[in-house]
Amino acid sequence: MENKFAHSNSFLGRLPLFLLASAISIPAIAQQAQPAASSQTPPSVAQQQPHEPAAPAVSTAKEGFWGHVNPFARKQWVKKITDPIRDRLSELDELSARNARDIQDVDSRAQAGIHQAQSAADAANQAATAAGAQARQASSTAENASGRVDQLNSTVNGLDSYNQIGEVEVAFRSGQPVLSADARKRLDDLAAKVTGQPGYILELEAHSPAAGSAGIQNSERLAQAVERYFVTQHDIPVYRMHAVALGNARGAGEEQDKPVRTSSVHIRLMENSLAAQGVAPPQGAAPLTGAEQP
Repeated sequence: MENKFAHSNSFLGRLPLFLLASAISIPAIAQQAQPAASSQTPPSVAQQQPHEPAAPAVSTAKEGFWGHVNPFARKQWVKKITDPIRDRLSELDELSARNARDIQDVDSRAQAGIHQAQSAADAANQAATAAGAQARQASSTAENASGRVDQLNSTVNGLDSYNQIGEVEVAFRSGQPVLSADARKRLDDLAAKVTGQPGYILELEAHSPAAGSAGIQNSERLAQAVERYFVTQHDIPVYRMHAVALGNARGAGEEQDKPVRTSSVHIRLMENSLAAQGVAPPQGAAPLTGAEQP
């Protein structure tokens, strides 16, 4: 009983496959039988039309399982479909090549413009650097000129600027214009200090106790005696000595109410401020404290 049931189940399982194979095989058998049936002509028909030309044989080489071959498989149709595509592709290739050339041309012109702009910028930078150097040089020249102007102003202002650096006083006995040994020694010491030195002058103030014109004339002879000694004994130029005969009058800065009691010549050594800048000034002589006595 169980074997029969298993056998029936196996048959039922194969039944769908059998039905599917039958459905496929029936049209195939019908297709194979159709040419054979159509190729046999009934004898009556052949006898009735003996003189009609035979119909051209239809080639069945292109027929398949479903009838005529699918037109998509024909080469002419494929060529007809693909030719426009090829033409379009050719146009696209040409357009792409033209775009590539245009892009290359634009890139070349852009690079040329960039190079030109860079060259112009470099030239401008060089010009700016040169202008800066010229400006610095001009500034340095202006500063030097300003310094020279200041120096020139100082020179001009110092042409008439003198400072006292020493003084000597020599006395004469009884108003006689005769230099004693001590007076000559004092004048020699002063002349040794100024010999070879530029920018100095000697101021001489001659005094005499006599009043009026007699005192002035007497003091003038005393100043001339000192000048004569400097010129003849020490070659001091006359233009470096400036003398004034005051008689019994007092000079500037002296006590005006104090009377003049002796004949004397007061000598001041003056130095120009310009000479003091470049050359060592002459050493000032120590002032005398009292009149020279014969």
